Amino acid sequence: MLDKIKILRDEVDAFDASGMEEAEAFRLRMLSKKGLIPSLFQDFKSVDPADRKEVGRQLNLLKQAATEKVNSIKARLEAEAESKQSGQKRPDLSMPANFEPIGSRHPLSVTRNRINSIFQRIGFVVSEGPEIEDDWHNFSALNFPEEHPARDMQDTFFVRKNPDIALRTHTSSVQVRVMESQKPPIRTISPGRVFRNEAISARAHCIFHQVEGLYIDQGVSFADMKQCLLYFAREMFGEETQIRLRPSFFPFTEPSAEMDVSCNICGGPGCNICKHSGWIEVMGCGMVDPNVLENCGIDSRKYTGYAFGMGIERIAMNIYQIKDLRMFFENDLRFLRQFESAI
Repeated sequence: MLDKIKILRDEVDAFDASGMEEAEAFRLRMLSKKGLIPSLFQDFKSVDPADRKEVGRQLNLLKQAATEKVNSIKARLEAEAESKQSGQKRPDLSMPANFEPIGSRHPLSVTRNRINSIFQRIGFVVSEGPEIEDDWHNFSALNFPEEHPARDMQDTFFVRKNPDIALRTHTSSVQVRVMESQKPPIRTISPGRVFRNEAISARAHCIFHQVEGLYIDQGVSFADMKQCLLYFAREMFGEETQIRLRPSFFPFTEPSAEMDVSCNICGGPGCNICKHSGWIEVMGCGMVDPNVLENCGIDSRKYTGYAFGMGIERIAMNIYQIKDLRMFFENDLRFLRQFESAI
């Protein structure tokens, strides 16, 4: 029996086929119900009991070898047939790969990341909050009176006509949540998307992005805020950048100011970008109103702080000299592919 098995094993090992019909004929001859290998299994019962273990092992190895040989030949023949049909040669695995080009970042993402990085270098941490807010976090805690125009339907997107739930109109709501959940000192920035019911034009949109900052501690002064914002302006727009603060009004800060930076396009004489003034408005800022601190559970007699907020779109438009805000939202690949950044 072992001699027969060896003869068939040698035949299996030496077999090769040039076509499917030849491979199938070999399979039928060896492995079909009446094939040579099944017939050996039928003769196994006549093998001497002392030899059955070895004979059985060799029979199983023979069947396994024959099956693998047929399968491998058929797989090779199928691959060759597909290659001939497609008219393509086998791929050369030694050739270098064709890497897909790396996608570019959205200019708003590039600008936001730069702003975050600048403030993080001086100790600010990034805080985030929900885009759907209640009246307390979006208005009341920030010292907005009941009759303030920002509460009007023409400025705010209310949810299901519920006057207490709306899409946030600024990321100051995140600062309220931080003040409610943390004790001073607090040093945080809040980047995010905000919504206002405004007509869409080259200079306005119903959706835009903000970064707002907050610093609260003992002895914080207006001079501290000015130095912080001067550092930001020079890191963002260049070392020669100058700033100026103009008196303004915000319900949640007192005193309040608008901050302008010197135009980095014309350097001062005036151009279309700065409206021939030599200055570009970039953000609002001011000392946190004591009422806001008290609303959030912070002792205004012990702590003071400053806050600021800027539109990411406006910063990006100044840096990249983009004249139409709508371009940020149109997903035009010709526009977006111009921006690349490592951050």
